Amino acid sequence: MFPVSRREALKSAGAGFGYVALAGLLGEASAKAAPKPLAAREPHFKPRAKRIIFVFMQGAVSQMDTFEFKPKLQKDGGKPGPGGGTLTASKFRFKQYGETGSWFSELMPNIARHADQLTWIRGLHTDTPAHPQAVVQLHTGSANAALTRPSMGAWLMYGLGTENQDLPGYVTINPPPNFGGTVNFGSAFLPAHYQGTRINDVGYLPNLKPETANPLQRKQLDLIQAMNRDLASKSGAPDEVDGVIESYELAFKMQGKVPELLDISKEPLKIRDAYGIKPGAAGAFARQCLMARRLSEAGVRFVEICQPGWDHHNNLHKGLIDRCASVDQPTAALLADLEQRGLLDETLVLFGSEFGRLPTSQGVDGRDHNITGYPMFLTGAGVKKGVTFGATDEYGQKAIEGRMHTNDLHATLLALLGLDHERLTYRYAGRDFRLTDVAGKVAKEIFA
Repeated sequence: MFPVSRREALKSAGAGFGYVALAGLLGEASAKAAPKPLAAREPHFKPRAKRIIFVFMQGAVSQMDTFEFKPKLQKDGGKPGPGGGTLTASKFRFKQYGETGSWFSELMPNIARHADQLTWIRGLHTDTPAHPQAVVQLHTGSANAALTRPSMGAWLMYGLGTENQDLPGYVTINPPPNFGGTVNFGSAFLPAHYQGTRINDVGYLPNLKPETANPLQRKQLDLIQAMNRDLASKSGAPDEVDGVIESYELAFKMQGKVPELLDISKEPLKIRDAYGIKPGAAGAFARQCLMARRLSEAGVRFVEICQPGWDHHNNLHKGLIDRCASVDQPTAALLADLEQRGLLDETLVLFGSEFGRLPTSQGVDGRDHNITGYPMFLTGAGVKKGVTFGATDEYGQKAIEGRMHTNDLHATLLALLGLDHERLTYRYAGRDFRLTDVAGKVAKEIFA
């Protein structure tokens, strides 16, 4: 059927796609058609957003030094805190922006210019003050490392599929190297084709060759896929085989499209300057933001970008100046770029950390973790502009109004995409699982 032997095809296709061919695939090839597990599917109800960009600040941003002005904290700095410790006023100047009068510190002047576009969720709380568990819970809904759960991007893919069959529907750029690692973008017990595709900020995609696909490579892949499908059709075949089939096909399509899509040098200089693109590590986050816009514009359903380094138990003030400088301009440019292109009307942007930080001091110049009250902001498709939902106490330590658990946040995000979190289930090990487990309340108050 093909002008190459099976052994040659296995070797060549394996090298061409960067995958190791599955053992035991030398049985009779089947004509069974490949499934289309990533095809776009109807939501449960009319969606308010088509896609999400999650801007993840890993390590926990100190909210009372950036986004939450607390006059009582500023006044009582140096006094004992209500839960112990010494209250520490922010050293940074705050002022109000926009018609909403939202407070921002001097560290975030560019994001502040979007004050009237942002929807603040200020009553968030979570279950664990440990980074590894909290990061995993934010991404998967569960802090239980003993049972790995699918990531929220994987649940979205499972529920909605993808709009562009030539691209991955779920991309994570520079995901956290620790604190859960691949769990944060994995599919766990969901089929493997729903997991995220990992790339870095210079467009490197592991296991993908940049050369253009050729007819011989297509024939080699057809042979591999026929044998994969033959194995998948047999009793007792591993569940992962369908994922491998889909990965091979997607990798073949991506060879010609993804490298060009991730090549931000093709953007006009004024756009690159607006994001603050620069060489090396200093420009990493800016490159991520511009890639996120390009991927979303191309139809990728879920894009996550990450800036680590916010865990300021010491060196708080110098560290905040550095971290904020690296994300303020690019984040603001991303929002402006999405709006200018009409993409913000259908794209939901989420900005936040796994938890917040305390209003009391830790050591000479630091703040410890706070899981009882912290903010995130949303903007874009489906949410009210310039509103605040929830609040913390006068020092910013505990959520006292509009309290939202991580499960509630996930339920709300799914609802904005047209998915009922109670209906989005997958049966595994004898029970139905969902992103929100047995909890989750949708915050309809923020819906536009």
